[in-house]
Amino acid sequence: MSRKEDFQAFADSPRHIQPETLSRSELEALDAGARSAYDRARRVWHANLGPIRTPQLASLHEDLWDIVDSNLQDGDKVKGAVAVDAFPGLGKTTAVLAFAREFHRREIAEHGSFTVQGHERWPVCRVGLTGNTGMKDLNRAMLEFFGHPGRQNSTAAQLGLQALDCVLSCEVRLLILDDLHFLKWRKTSGIEVSNHLKWIANEFPVTLLKVGVGLADKGLFSEGEASGDTALAQTGRRTTRLDMPPFTIDTDDGRAHWRRLLLALEQRIVLADRYPGMLADDLSDYLFARSTGHIGSLMTLVNRGCQRAQRTGAERLTRDLLDRVKNDEAAEQARRELEYALQAGRATSRPRRARAAG
Repeated sequence: MSRKEDFQAFADSPRHIQPETLSRSELEALDAGARSAYDRARRVWHANLGPIRTPQLASLHEDLWDIVDSNLQDGDKVKGAVAVDAFPGLGKTTAVLAFAREFHRREIAEHGSFTVQGHERWPVCRVGLTGNTGMKDLNRAMLEFFGHPGRQNSTAAQLGLQALDCVLSCEVRLLILDDLHFLKWRKTSGIEVSNHLKWIANEFPVTLLKVGVGLADKGLFSEGEASGDTALAQTGRRTTRLDMPPFTIDTDDGRAHWRRLLLALEQRIVLADRYPGMLADDLSDYLFARSTGHIGSLMTLVNRGCQRAQRTGAERLTRDLLDRVKNDEAAEQARRELEYALQAGRATSRPRRARAAG
């Protein structure tokens, strides 16, 4: 996503088409070539199961539409910024990119692929930050997105002005800065970038959307001040913080949201022996323990489980099969205590109505 061609491919590419679910007898009836093509289609499909419109994603998108659509002020007014600040594995980047795709498509549909001056229209610019990003690196990264020829041999100030020219010429309306937590905010470069972000907010006619982990703790809203005093910090006054909470099973509503997610996932799984309730009934507690309610960990486990079930001929997801599938380290470390509570009956991931029906 670091270049406009990559983003266009993401935004304009058609959705993957879900392969037809074949029975075991239909699988066995395929010749070698057809079976190879079918299995490849399933591998690609299972690797791209998301995004799923969870309550968290839907809420984030509604908030983003409110903010972006309200930022149609005249050029003399500063536009409000957004910070999506959440723990890893909760799908914040996936949700932001899904929103960016919708926004890009809407702007192109309404205004066309070219501006009145004949420039390519790029409603969205997405930049990924690294741990050593300074002001010059940030400007260069924006120019890399546009493929600007001056990105290699210009000063930081020149790069900033060139980036502004690109944003104005291409009528960018949404500037996404991903992995903002990589910056060391209380170091010199972090403070420089913080001040530079204020300049961007003042001069660029864009909604600045920042994505990261622990941004408040790192000093984003206090602009790197160790005291954490946000009263006088412009960034804190101009930025709306949005969250992506994990799934929880403390309430029946939370358990119902978890069940709906598993039911939606079930409908997307293409395995010969898939059956209703495979995830939502038989594996609900197990999957919650293995993912600790983090959708990123859940999607990784289900994807890898489907690949193994297809490759080994199991053609369904079971606890025995998933026990042999490795997940991310954070989820594996956190699962023990939760798994014990679920097995002991002190907690459940199934809503009251589902338990009664079972």
